[in-house]
Amino acid sequence: MSIEFEGMGDGVFVVTLNRPERLNALDAAHKQALADIWRQAEARDEVRALVMRGAGPRAFSAGSDFKAMKETGGTVGTDVLANAIPSVGVELTKPVVAALHGYVIGFGLTLAIHCDLRIAGPDARLSFPEVEHGMLSGISDITLPGLVGEAAALEIMLTGRAYSAEEAQAIRLVNRIAADPYAEALALARTLAGNSFHANRLTKRLVLAERRATIVRHIQEVAQARLDIAESSRHASILDAAGAQPRARLD
Repeated sequence: MSIEFEGMGDGVFVVTLNRPERLNALDAAHKQALADIWRQAEARDEVRALVMRGAGPRAFSAGSDFKAMKETGGTVGTDVLANAIPSVGVELTKPVVAALHGYVIGFGLTLAIHCDLRIAGPDARLSFPEVEHGMLSGISDITLPGLVGEAAALEIMLTGRAYSAEEAQAIRLVNRIAADPYAEALALARTLAGNSFHANRLTKRLVLAERRATIVRHIQEVAQARLDIAESSRHASILDAAGAQPRARLD
């Protein structure tokens, strides 16, 4: 499995998305592996803080592996997706710092915004391009307004455009910019790991209480939206294969 989970000492553990040849894009098995990592991290007392990063020079993560999705004929279920995202399906009370560089796209950006703190390199480019491909980021649609506000969230989601690190910092999509985001993230994680173990966990639980409750309230709506968008895509493909031009399409 090309997701690594290793201790760095001082209570800090690093989760590395290690598929640089695929820009760290993730298939169904990788998403299930992430869920297992979050469960381990929550259960093990020696884990006090985490850093999440992508291997290679080009990307934190290019999101879901669309090649694998085409081969398997579909996406993972909403429950699998939620469990793969830190602090969503699996409650994770240990702080997580994202070290972002290069492409941070789609599900890659979903992972990033559900980490507790985000440090971006100057080369980071962040986007949710799903609408350009007739898709959506349902759980992030719920979370993003709480981070950047409703107007900014709508612009990010509906335009699909890429944001530079500076633009992302200006709208609070990232916390800070650093020349070496991984080194900065490790230093921050060590600081967090040195704080009171129980105070860290209870503070994070309280800060995220409303976000978690909101996701729980709307998770069935997210699941239905994902089904609707998949059905729309299948319908459009049938019409295209028949040589017809649909009057309305979601992509």
